[in-house]
Amino acid sequence: MRVEIWSDVICPWCYIGKRQFERALGGFEHRDRIEIAYRAFQLDPSYPAGKTEDVADMLSAKFGMARDQAVQMNRQMEERAAGVGLEYHLEGGRVGNTADAHRLVHLAGEQGVQGDVVEALYKAHFTDRRSVFDRDSLVEVAAEAGLDAAAARDVLASGKFAAEVEADQHEARRLGATGVPFFVIDRRYGVSGAQPAEAFAQALDRAWSEPR
Repeated sequence: MRVEIWSDVICPWCYIGKRQFERALGGFEHRDRIEIAYRAFQLDPSYPAGKTEDVADMLSAKFGMARDQAVQMNRQMEERAAGVGLEYHLEGGRVGNTADAHRLVHLAGEQGVQGDVVEALYKAHFTDRRSVFDRDSLVEVAAEAGLDAAAARDVLASGKFAAEVEADQHEARRLGATGVPFFVIDRRYGVSGAQPAEAFAQALDRAWSEPR
């Protein structure tokens, strides 16, 4: 059974949702027969490549709130992440265009290390305060997770996988996803948002037990 996960590597809810899904999968009887594919969804594809912005400034402008309120929102998100065993450091964090990161995730899918690379990109961004926008940093992070560094550089120097990233985003809209994380199980069931592990467990059980 295939589970497709639409997410963005700078989406704080996506990392939380990933961890909750993994908890559910860990208790799923047929977990060894589950194939997981990560699909691209950019929170803001309009960001110019190479340009980044302070996350609190972005939230302040996006939601029309004072910057102090945005900082408090980030602190609350850090507490939510800690509740599922994740360590977030959002103060002074940056946001930007993630197309290059998603292109490397597609390459990682070809090389059989997609899950490891996705995890490494999340950890780099939210925990270690490493850039997932600078290409040299992206290659370093992905290589540490098992991706071939030379192949990663070749992809980033070209337009390879750009069409696949765009196709992922079109597919998400076609399926009705307006935000991420968005989980599609066996192309029959959708789970939207960073749901509790129990909700993912129920969805997996239902999809497995019902006739295909």
